[in-house]
Amino acid sequence: MATTLPTDAPQDRGSEQSLEQKAVAGLSQGALVRRRFFRHAGAMTALVVLVLVILLAFTSVGTVIGGSGNLQASADGTLQINGFRIPGWWPLDWFTTYPIVNGGQPTLTIWPFSLGEHPFGQDTLGKDIFAQVMRGTQQSLSVMFLVGIVSLSLGVVLGALSGFYRGWIDSLIMRFTDVIIIIPIIVIGSIFGRIFGGNAIVFGIFLGILSWTGLARLVRGEFLALREREFVDAARVAGANNRRIIFQHILPNAVGIIIVNTTLLMSAAVLTEAALSFLGFGITYPDVSLGQIISTYREAFRTRPWLFWWPGFFIIVLALCINFIGDGLRDAFDPRQQSKVSKRRAARAVAAIPSVQGVQMVEGPTSSDDPELETYDGNGLPDLPSGGPKGDQP
Repeated sequence: MATTLPTDAPQDRGSEQSLEQKAVAGLSQGALVRRRFFRHAGAMTALVVLVLVILLAFTSVGTVIGGSGNLQASADGTLQINGFRIPGWWPLDWFTTYPIVNGGQPTLTIWPFSLGEHPFGQDTLGKDIFAQVMRGTQQSLSVMFLVGIVSLSLGVVLGALSGFYRGWIDSLIMRFTDVIIIIPIIVIGSIFGRIFGGNAIVFGIFLGILSWTGLARLVRGEFLALREREFVDAARVAGANNRRIIFQHILPNAVGIIIVNTTLLMSAAVLTEAALSFLGFGITYPDVSLGQIISTYREAFRTRPWLFWWPGFFIIVLALCINFIGDGLRDAFDPRQQSKVSKRRAARAVAAIPSVQGVQMVEGPTSSDDPELETYDGNGLPDLPSGGPKGDQP
C-alpha cells in the first residue's frame, strides 16, 4: 500500500490542536472558569438550592436588624424582639406560643399541596417549628458568610505577606499561625458564646478569627511557588512595586485555591455553629439556631421526631450545598479539567479540518505517469521504474 500526497493539498497548521483547544480558542481565563463552573451539574444544582433556601429563610419570618435580640414587652402586652424587625410573609414568629393544632403534628401535605397552620408542627408549648427553623437557618447562614469573609481576609493577607517576603516576616507570621492552630475552637467558642450571649454576628466574627490558619498556609505555599515565576521577574523589570506584584500579578493566579478552601471553611462553620449551639454555648435563647432546636427537643426524639427532622435536614442541605459548590469551583479553576465533547461536536470538528482530506491511502500499484502525484515506497523514497535508472543496468 502506498501513500499519495497531492502537491496542491491545503496545509492546516492548526489541525494538531485537540477538540478541547478548538472549543475554547479565544476565551479568557475568566471565561473558561465560568464556562466550566456553569457546566458542572452538581455545583449549579447546589447553587440553585442554596439561593432558594436563603430566599425562603429571610423572606418567610423576616429578620431583625440591630438591637440586643432579647425579648421585650410592647405597649399592648405582647412580646417583641428588641431591634428593628423586617416582617415576612409568614404570619407567625419563633418566640410566641400558639394554640396547639393537629396535636402538634406537621400540617404540611404534599398532595394536594397545603402548608396548613403549622407545616413543620409545634412543640409542647405551641411554638411554631417552621418559624423556628427559618430563624435558625438565618443564624446559620449569617455565621457561615461571616466566617467566610473574616477567614478569607485574614488568611489571604497573612499568607500572602508570609510567602512573598519570607525571612523574619515569614517566621513571625507562621509562629503566630501555629499558636492559633493549637487553640481548640470548641472550648474558646463556648467561652465567647457565654460572654457575648450567643449573638450570631459576634459569634461568626469570632469563629472567622480562629478559622483562617489553614487558608493562610495554603496561600503561603502558592506565593512561595509563584514568586519565582517569570511573569513576576518581568513585572519587577517593568518597575512594579511589591504591592502591585502581590495583588495584581500573584494573587489572581492563586484565586482558585483561595475560593475553594473558603467554601470548605464556610461548610465547616455551619457544622461548628450547630455543634456549639447543641452544647448550649452558641446561639442562646430568646434567639434560636438549628443546633439549639435539636438540643432543646432531644428528649422528645421518640414521641415527636419531626422536631429533629427539619432542623437536621436544613443543616445537611446547607453543608452539602457549600461542599458541592466548592467542588465545582475546584474543577473550574483546575486547568487540567477538560469538558466532555459530544459526538456531534466531534464530528463537526473533524469535518472542519482540511488536512484530513489531504492524505489518501491507495491500495495496489499506482501510476507514475500522473504529473500531479508522486509515489513513495515504504522507506519514504521515490519509487523508481522496474529497470532502475539509465546507466545502472548490468
